[in-house]
Amino acid sequence: MFFILSKILFYIALPVVWLVGLLLYAVFTKRKRWRKLVLQVATILIVVLTNPFLINEALLAWEIPPRTLAQVPVSDAGIILTGITSLEKSPHDRVYLERGADRILHTLWLFRNKRIRLIIISGGSGSIKAVYSTEAAELKRILLQAGVPEDRILLENKSHNTHENALFTAQLLQKHPEIKSLVLITSAFHMRRAAACFRVVGENPVIFPADFYSTDRAYMPLNLIVPSAKAFANWHLLLHEILGFITYKVLGYC
Repeated sequence: MFFILSKILFYIALPVVWLVGLLLYAVFTKRKRWRKLVLQVATILIVVLTNPFLINEALLAWEIPPRTLAQVPVSDAGIILTGITSLEKSPHDRVYLERGADRILHTLWLFRNKRIRLIIISGGSGSIKAVYSTEAAELKRILLQAGVPEDRILLENKSHNTHENALFTAQLLQKHPEIKSLVLITSAFHMRRAAACFRVVGENPVIFPADFYSTDRAYMPLNLIVPSAKAFANWHLLLHEILGFITYKVLGYC
């Protein structure tokens, strides 16, 4: 049930849904005063939500800052959270990576630089419908093709959300008492919730944020005044994550 509700929340958090709702109301309402007010609100939302500078400032405030390689201690295992592959595209003879591929690339980078000895991939499927594989299995294919020995890879392939990522990974770790130290790898915007979920289940990994949506601050006309569809999409990402974080706090998941 929670999995279905989280999907509903995903769509409620879409700024485009808000705008469509406001515009539909403006079209069909017979109240001229309300129509004018709704159109003004919609206009303000469009200006704010398409401004690249504003969303970048918001992302800089929310995302966990990057860590240098030197700041990452040598650890027994790195935990990479999935959510970066598409399981709904064929043919299935390859892996389809989406935005967030930095998660797997930076995990491989940490492994090659001997910062992590093992790689734990956590994630089943985020799809409501049945799919042919799990995201953990797909990322394992990439690591094997990149030359990571199979005995250095552990899978947790039953989780559907961040809470289950932490819970099921903690259960997996109970079977591997030799793993003492951990590095958590996920997108920077998602790290607050993910790290908090792992702390709730008794794990306290070193965090290594990847996949940054923010950029270095720049006071350029292009960033300050020119509208951007990308800014609009990033607001949805950020608002959805903040709502998810609040929901998890209320439920005691993080």
